Amino acid sequence: MHGLLWSALGLAAPAEAQTAGGLLGPPGVLPLTAPQPPARIIVDPPLAEPLSRGYVFIQYRPENLRIEPVFGPKATEVTPRIGHIHVMVDGAPWHWADASGEPIILVGLPPGPHAVEVVLADANHQPLDRKEVAFTVPPTLHGGASGHGR
Repeated sequence: MHGLLWSALGLAAPAEAQTAGGLLGPPGVLPLTAPQPPARIIVDPPLAEPLSRGYVFIQYRPENLRIEPVFGPKATEVTPRIGHIHVMVDGAPWHWADASGEPIILVGLPPGPHAVEVVLADANHQPLDRKEVAFTVPPTLHGGASGHGR
C-alpha cells in the first residue's frame, strides 16, 4: 500500500524504509557477530531548577550498554552488553550500585561544592567508563534540602 502511495506521488521510497530490518536493525534474538563498540557513559550536570532548591537530579545515558539488574560472570557474556552504574559522592570510600536506569537523585547535601562520580560497570562490576560532575548546592531559605520544609 505504501509503495503504491509513493508511486502515485511520483516518489521513490527510501531504500532503508522498504524493509523491517532497515528500520529496526538486526533481530535481537541473533548473536552479534562483530565486536561491540566500547561502552560509554554520558552524564549531564544537575538540573538547574531543583539544584537552586538544594535537590540534585543528575541524568545520565549509557552508550553501547543496556542498564539491567542482572549480575555475575555469565551475564558478561550477554550481547548486547548489559551493566549498571556505581555512584560515588564527594570522594567517599563507599559507593552504591544502581541498575534502575533512572536519574540519580540526592537530597540533603549541605550547601557548598560537591562532586559525583558515575561509573559505568559491566554485570561483574568491572568499570567500563566514568564521568564526574561538579556542582555547588546553594544555601536555601530553609537551611538546605535536608530541612524538608522546616
